[in-house]
Amino acid sequence: MAEPTPKPDNVLVVGGGWAGIAAAVELTQNGIPVTLLEAARQLGGRARCIAFGDQRIDNGQHLMIGAYQAMLHLMITVGVDPETAFLRQPLDLHMRGLRQPELRMRARKLPAPLHLAWALATLRGLPPRERLQLLRFSVRLLRGKIVLEHDITAQALLLGERQGARVIRALWEPLCLASMNTPLAEASAHVFLEVLRRTFTTEANYSDLLIPKNDLGVLLPEPALDFIERRGGTVLLNHRVEHLLVDDEGCRGVTWRGGELTGRRVVLAVHPVMCRRLLAPHPALAGIAAELAQLRQEPITTVYLRYPEHVALDSALQGLQDGIGQWIFDRRIAGHPGLIAVVISGRGEHLDLDNTILGEKIGAELAKLHPDWPAPLATRVIREKRATFAATVDVARHRPATITPIPGLWLAGDFTATGLPATLESAVLSGQRAAKAILGEPAAL
Repeated sequence: MAEPTPKPDNVLVVGGGWAGIAAAVELTQNGIPVTLLEAARQLGGRARCIAFGDQRIDNGQHLMIGAYQAMLHLMITVGVDPETAFLRQPLDLHMRGLRQPELRMRARKLPAPLHLAWALATLRGLPPRERLQLLRFSVRLLRGKIVLEHDITAQALLLGERQGARVIRALWEPLCLASMNTPLAEASAHVFLEVLRRTFTTEANYSDLLIPKNDLGVLLPEPALDFIERRGGTVLLNHRVEHLLVDDEGCRGVTWRGGELTGRRVVLAVHPVMCRRLLAPHPALAGIAAELAQLRQEPITTVYLRYPEHVALDSALQGLQDGIGQWIFDRRIAGHPGLIAVVISGRGEHLDLDNTILGEKIGAELAKLHPDWPAPLATRVIREKRATFAATVDVARHRPATITPIPGLWLAGDFTATGLPATLESAVLSGQRAAKAILGEPAAL
């Protein structure tokens, strides 16, 4: 079958993750012909589906919240109703401990900031003094009183705000790892504060937990593929781009192992490591490539454990203290009763364990928390060695802008300068920003 020839005004979008999908949908919606190229056999990037026996599971469990407004808008655009796609519930952080007492913070459906006030007033598991310190910090955050002249670690920020050891260990460290995939002792306070502001200081429902009722492929990539193609766009799977075609006038297309595709407008929406490789050969882009080399990559490990169908958590999500695992998800809501996903963000001892031993250790931790559960029937370990960039102090210096020095070339991806950590929301924002730059529209965060 002959390779389709892009139209003269076509935009090539390289990368079918959520950033590339967002860019392609935004352009297609505005009547711009698009060719979306993806190296894999399915769209979704790192948020894709794989097989586990006779089930489809996500390539890593993702936590979404109501503050993901760009993501929710994108879903509505491609015809997905978030009200039916997610179980939406007010913030409920239940931190279970293997050796430490549990911590529970639950919000109610109240106007902001009353929802947060309720959560703090009813919080269980902190000494009175630490609860007062947490309340003081929250009030300062809500009033916009926390201003940093220069970036410091999130840990230094919290210590400066007189947060106690218990609340740091049981609340702030897990939230930092979950949202930034970077430990508190290294994480950027600027990025951490942006996450907290967006989640807790705007609309009350921004802190809601969004639990997908289906796998991520059904949630966005499949509806987006249909949306793009129904509006005249082209999606080419199994097309790994190898080179950018750049001449004196700017970017004129790309090559892949089967040939080349030309187009005077290209959105590069690939992993930062691949982005660096594609930019480095071109002198005008070597500076961006050098900055991307400074972005350290962090892993995320997900352990899936299949139990008999009656096994369930008493909530969709639980935190785990003092163990290898960090967050426990009940996949019953996604149509997989008995399937439990345990997420481990960042580096740690688990990286030195083979999959069998890691699965056994996670199963043992769950058995301590739930002694009435039977042994798991099967386990599956998924390791994303370069899942996200590390959102460390002054990371903003290394994150590239959307617009590049080469005419006709734009960048997208969660690692670009969105101000957010490497989340699906950051990816979608970046893709929409690149599309709006092509359309000549302002792109606000």
